[in-house]
Amino acid sequence: MTDNLKILNDPFLSGDERLAALRTRQKAEVNRALSDNTGEINNHIHTIYSYSPYTPAMAAYKAWEAGLRAAGSVDHDSIAAADEMLAACAALGIGGCAGFEVRVSFKKDADGKASVFAARKINNPDSEGFAYMTVQGIPRPGIKKAAQFLAPIREERLKRTKAMALSANSLLREAGLSEIDFERDIYQISKYSEGGEITERHLLASIAQKIIHKYGKGPSLADGIKQKFGIAVSPKINALLSDNENPHYLYDLLGVLKTELLPSIFIQPGENECIGAQRVTSFASSIGAIPSYAYLGDVGESPTGDKKAEKFEDDFIEELFSELPRLGYKAVTYMPPRNTIRQLSNVQNLCRKHGFMEISGVDINSSRQSFNCPEVLKDECRHLVDTTWAVIAHERLSSINTRYGIFSADNPLASLDLNERLAAFAFFGKKLNMYNPDESAAQTACEIDKGNLNWRSV
Repeated sequence: MTDNLKILNDPFLSGDERLAALRTRQKAEVNRALSDNTGEINNHIHTIYSYSPYTPAMAAYKAWEAGLRAAGSVDHDSIAAADEMLAACAALGIGGCAGFEVRVSFKKDADGKASVFAARKINNPDSEGFAYMTVQGIPRPGIKKAAQFLAPIREERLKRTKAMALSANSLLREAGLSEIDFERDIYQISKYSEGGEITERHLLASIAQKIIHKYGKGPSLADGIKQKFGIAVSPKINALLSDNENPHYLYDLLGVLKTELLPSIFIQPGENECIGAQRVTSFASSIGAIPSYAYLGDVGESPTGDKKAEKFEDDFIEELFSELPRLGYKAVTYMPPRNTIRQLSNVQNLCRKHGFMEISGVDINSSRQSFNCPEVLKDECRHLVDTTWAVIAHERLSSINTRYGIFSADNPLASLDLNERLAAFAFFGKKLNMYNPDESAAQTACEIDKGNLNWRSV
């Protein structure tokens, strides 16, 4: 079965080959008890189509193995993982959904005037005036349109990453390390040609490989990066990098480089890459998807080790949340493990005040990260489990017809307030046959039209 896992996570095989391996493995583990399920969810898992150690099939399997009841892919500037992720989740009998993440410009307000956020770091550690957002719950007919929409953004980012690689090569030459061959070391190991994105992490991983090749894994590496790049690591990281048996070595080193080296080679994106927020929210709404602002909040210690302690949107969050509806946002997504109880309470209160759907998911892009997120089962976050099921129902029902979407004015339940609609959609999502969600969604749509689903009784 080990070989089966290798096939499942082989980025150079086709999605169909990985799915076949997944179905074979699932049959062998069919006796897994339902009680093993934790009830947790995570719909913000990165895959090989941006930067991650996991194929979509493997991401779904890892989520299922961890006991999650639902999982979803969210890649940077890419929707290429969607079909495989949805099929993999169905093969495993867990809820599945797919979306994408982009950086957008907040430099103009909803009226097209210069924005008060233009010179502020909002939720992006690298840039002022640019913010991360997600587009989630994408109906199946919208996947191809999303890929076309994202193509120019991917092209712009590719140009910028190539330019950063040139700067990285200057540093590598000065340090006496071998240089990066962009085509061989980055492009060919990425999924760009299949609609994936090449991110800063691809570049940093290539630099990390050059450093490992020079110094090997072990104590000499930490000494080498201090001497050649001026990077002094903490005792905790030093211990990880001194362990040449560390299975997460590349990702631990990448985290160090992201914090300490990236600023010296980083090139700020332009507004052809980080397009206006309203362009993305309008596009998302046009295909029946859910445009979501990604709340970060002031950062203390980063769970993934790749963000410094820094202040973000908390000092002006009320002003920001007042602008989000004007920019076309329908939801706010956030990650409970990353925030304090006070931050979570404040965001939740603001979501209720401004009528935003709340969506949760923890971005997975390192082998060191756990797929479990027990925080969503705590009283203050348990409603996020239901909103995930609502996203899943929205995605499946909207794939039949966008009028079934949560925010569609033509939805048979459009007269209900948002909380009632979300409760109804959570009921619809949990009612789906996860092994055959499309067929059961069609049945649910018929029952909705007939008014036969008494979700209030649940």
